[in-house]
Amino acid sequence: MGVSMYIVEGGRTLQGEVRVQGSKNSALPILAASLLCRGESVLFNCPRLSDVEASLTILRYIGCTARREGDVLIVDTESVTRSEIPSSLMHKMRSSIIFLGAMIARFDRVRMSFPGGCELGPRPIDLHLSALREMGVEICEDHGELDCRVNDVLHGANIALTIPSVGATENIMIAAATAEGTTIISNAAREPEITDLADYLNACGAKISGAGESTVIIDGVRHLSPASHAIIPDRIVAATLMSAAAVTGSDIRFKSIIPSHLESIIPVFRECGCEIESEGEGIVFRSPYRLTGPKLIRTMPYPGFPTDAQAPMMSVASVANGMTVFVENMFESRYSHVSELCRFGADIRVEGRVAVVDGVRRLLSAHVHARDLRGAAALVVAALCARGTSEVEGIEYLERGYEDLELVLSSLGADIKKL
Repeated sequence: MGVSMYIVEGGRTLQGEVRVQGSKNSALPILAASLLCRGESVLFNCPRLSDVEASLTILRYIGCTARREGDVLIVDTESVTRSEIPSSLMHKMRSSIIFLGAMIARFDRVRMSFPGGCELGPRPIDLHLSALREMGVEICEDHGELDCRVNDVLHGANIALTIPSVGATENIMIAAATAEGTTIISNAAREPEITDLADYLNACGAKISGAGESTVIIDGVRHLSPASHAIIPDRIVAATLMSAAAVTGSDIRFKSIIPSHLESIIPVFRECGCEIESEGEGIVFRSPYRLTGPKLIRTMPYPGFPTDAQAPMMSVASVANGMTVFVENMFESRYSHVSELCRFGADIRVEGRVAVVDGVRRLLSAHVHARDLRGAAALVVAALCARGTSEVEGIEYLERGYEDLELVLSSLGADIKKL
């Protein structure tokens, strides 16, 4: 596979309106959950992303059919024939573990390997495994392979998560939807994507209440029927595009966005001096001539500031007036973009989980390499405001979560080309 990169001529002001794509982090668990319904589910607003394609490859491998019409995905899970997923498919993305709950609910025996994806330090799947064990699943771990079987019956359980893991919450919800009895998840993740998954499952006939709060109750039903569902807009893509507008001193109208999903992000942009107004089913975003650096950004589980928005926000802080302190509480190894932002002339110091950014007046063009999805987004944001022509390599990471970002930015007046 050839290396692809973005060539970005910085310093252009953006304007116009943009429709925010469907959420990657909603689409992936919903695609896995479609396995619980025998027949055709129709998913609207489903983004074209390499991670979505990786999920579809897994579904097709085990015998499903899937076709796309624009942003509509039609998935038929009637004739599933295989109950194992090979490591070559599992390694394409970290969130492939989300198939575990769905497969175990559909089959009594499942084999799959540990997942792959972006390197963000250890992301333990122990929470997933211990929860499924409480529901009656016997799991043997052997040389990176998981051999799972239900000897008696998949049943409900009271599961208290030690941390509010999004993936574990989703896996338990999917497995519990058709399990015998009631499952109660305490300290559940509260992200909007959890609520979106519950909305899809409930449309299929599941009985899930409390999604989006810290206690989720799932009353198992015998079977689910396929349904149509519109995937929510991607709040991290919205935050990235806001970052692009902020650093370029731009005014942009965002369509198809849910402002309540951005309640931890919008105040940070307001602290930077940006004006944000709700307007119908969207918002109007206006950036000042010179940004003010937000004082402190701590990444936290939802409804706190999302770790996925930390990297693009660091590009904003790099050109803002003053000092910003970032504290990354969610993942180790989440500062891989820092050394590359410094190539643009950013002034950033990192000590463990803390990064201190001293804003500079302007960035200068550079040749940079992305090492993960959100870091790639941060480098594109920096390139948009850097003086001169920048080259951003590693955009295969970007394409895991952003649909045609160069076309979206070009439509707003950016000078950006994919090579």
